[in-house]
Amino acid sequence: MKNNFLIKSFFGLFFVLVSCDEKQVFDEYKEFDGAWKKNHKASFTFEQKDTTGVYNLFLNIRNNNDYPYNNLFVIVSMNQPDGKVLVDTLEYDMAYDDGTLMGTGFSDIKESKLWYKENYSFPKAGKYTIDIEHAVRQTGRVKGLQDLPGVTELGLRIEKR
Repeated sequence: MKNNFLIKSFFGLFFVLVSCDEKQVFDEYKEFDGAWKKNHKASFTFEQKDTTGVYNLFLNIRNNNDYPYNNLFVIVSMNQPDGKVLVDTLEYDMAYDDGTLMGTGFSDIKESKLWYKENYSFPKAGKYTIDIEHAVRQTGRVKGLQDLPGVTELGLRIEKR
């Protein structure tokens, strides 16, 4: 009976600690089937009411050993409630010089939390949509890759600063 209480208490405390993330405002993932296709924009929509707070926005990339490149280029479009669209082209390092993937994780899947916007205040209250597409191309080639292998999921995370 006492062991049963201890086990239940441990798991209860574990779930409370894991689920407590006071900074998180938005956290969502899109899953890819083996490869991130060029024509597949990952789209995230959320309602933002606070225009005075300061936020950090991140792209969370989960990739595996099938990812063949040292870096990742993405084009991120933020569609604001007033119709204005902010577009950023971003580059991230994804592997060390020896080819080992960066990121956290115990298996061959690594997760990288990548900065998108730091200390950002949303200018208007309303619905925002963030579209993300990859812009990776092979060295010496003008045309970008159609399929980017090894990316299993892409997430958007917004944290209150």
